[in-house]
Amino acid sequence: MDMSQMIHFVKQLSGRLNPSMYTSVANQTDAASIAFLRQLQKEIRKEDVLQVPFSQLKVIVFDLETTGFYPQNGDKILSIGAVKLVGDQVMEQETFYSLINSSEPISEEIKDLTGICESELKEAPPLEQVLRDFYQFIESRPLVAHHANHEKSFMQNVTWKTLKMNFQHRLMDTSFLTKVVEPEKKLITLDECCQHFGISIDQRHHALYDAIGTAKLWAKGVQLIQEQGFKNLSDVYNYLAKIR
Repeated sequence: MDMSQMIHFVKQLSGRLNPSMYTSVANQTDAASIAFLRQLQKEIRKEDVLQVPFSQLKVIVFDLETTGFYPQNGDKILSIGAVKLVGDQVMEQETFYSLINSSEPISEEIKDLTGICESELKEAPPLEQVLRDFYQFIESRPLVAHHANHEKSFMQNVTWKTLKMNFQHRLMDTSFLTKVVEPEKKLITLDECCQHFGISIDQRHHALYDAIGTAKLWAKGVQLIQEQGFKNLSDVYNYLAKIR
């Protein structure tokens, strides 16, 4: 039984457990989750993905919808979307998506942009649960995002505040590949990049659909980078170091 199944099982039993029994089971679940996260951090530190051939490289492409740009100033994550990718193959059946519980009002601008409403957030699972489920989904795989500094700042902030752990996953920006395969193009936004490569996104500013679109962008970069003779991430890092 994995952690998400265990949590669901505990919820189903909650009506039949007395408070002390429920607390005991919940604490065991929490302890198992913390142990998993600590083991995950050990695996991240010992893994070397730089030499893995691009055709075999397993990554998680993810996207966050947030209330703003500055988590240190109180901006919150509204939703997380992610999809698995192996080489240049987007695994669209292996995805993660969740809204995050909040009772705070969100601006009309964010509502219009994301389509997320406050009633949905009130019914969503809490941040701690979503984070733990997300870490179980991504395991020790490196992460990819578009404008990755945005995702990195939020993940660093909430991982420490919520789980009291450092965010240690390798996180790469899509520009890591696009600026090598298209050095003359000024491709900045996700819309510009996707339009250039003929990639469509079903619903913009929805965390899961943006993650899938970003994954297709990364997959295109993997295809083109291999055509130019790059075999792995190490080759790209060495190349970029030389041209700077």
